[in-house]
Amino acid sequence: MFETAHYKALNGIRAFRRWAIPYFNSLIHAKEFRPVLCYLYTEWKCNIDCYYCFQFNNEREGMDIDTAKSSVDWLRSVGCRVIPLMGGEPLLRKDFVLEVIRYGAEKGFFMYLPTNGYLLDKPFIDEVGKAGVAAINLAVDCISPLKGLPKALLRIEPQFRYLVERQKKYGYLLFFNINICRNNLRDVKMLTEIAHQNNIGTDYHLNEPPQDIVDIEHYAHRDDMLNIRPEQFDEVDELLDWIIDKHRKGWPMVNSIAHLQAFKERMRGRITYWDCRAGHNGALIRPDGTLSPCFDLICYNDDWGRIWEPKFDQEKLRKMKKECVPHCSSTCFYTMAHYYNMRYLPEWIRKHVRVG
Repeated sequence: MFETAHYKALNGIRAFRRWAIPYFNSLIHAKEFRPVLCYLYTEWKCNIDCYYCFQFNNEREGMDIDTAKSSVDWLRSVGCRVIPLMGGEPLLRKDFVLEVIRYGAEKGFFMYLPTNGYLLDKPFIDEVGKAGVAAINLAVDCISPLKGLPKALLRIEPQFRYLVERQKKYGYLLFFNINICRNNLRDVKMLTEIAHQNNIGTDYHLNEPPQDIVDIEHYAHRDDMLNIRPEQFDEVDELLDWIIDKHRKGWPMVNSIAHLQAFKERMRGRITYWDCRAGHNGALIRPDGTLSPCFDLICYNDDWGRIWEPKFDQEKLRKMKKECVPHCSSTCFYTMAHYYNMRYLPEWIRKHVRVG
């Protein structure tokens, strides 16, 4: 009982220091680029092939350690304290990931590691825990592999069990990252229940096609994106209502209820304009140190500057968002838009405390 209380308390303190204080600072410097969160896209390559993913590219090299450390230093100088590593699959270079997480944690960052789990093992879990990782986002879409969805829990069950076992020892948060697709609706419900049984959180995405403005020449599955079909809308509505009911009952979930409700409109090709803060309070750093407003536009060919020299022109961003926001329900930035509000900030802190 004491261990759980201590774990929850540390999560709450860390959430206030790494999320809330940078949020307050961004309000003070409202006209400046002040990221609360910034992705570090360390790896273009991936060890598996999910049909919906258009961002990975096995022909391109990943980030070098000098760029990674310089990125951390630059983000610290502009008030950011949350860095998710991203890919591709970051664990293709485990030693690199450990060095980046250790460096970021020592600089006071909430270092957050997404992974498909295939390359995890017990020694690495212990090493990354000692390095100071704050959250591990385990991407799973199904129980057993399905067509186009290799991220299956049964493929990584030993790794998952060990992650659950060690989370209180090292203090990290653990949650499932689940993409709702055409062929995994039953699995989404089962994964949600498994997460609840193991006292970990969940994070949901609605599978979306890449937007017309991004460069996807390398993308191999554009004709089979696993998008929801009209005949499945009622079934997806029922699933989302079930998830929302569990959210209201206190099951820890990254998404807001408003975001889960917006999925219903998004899959029907409709979405109410939302306050995307990409390029203002969030961004992404590509492997070569250049910047992108968000993860979804990593393949958008435009010059937004690079680390230490950002070029996020707010008028240019507004024009771009008129085109892309009506077609996007990005979990990261929709969540940021919801919680970038003094009224809802305490709820975001409580989410960190509730896990575990």
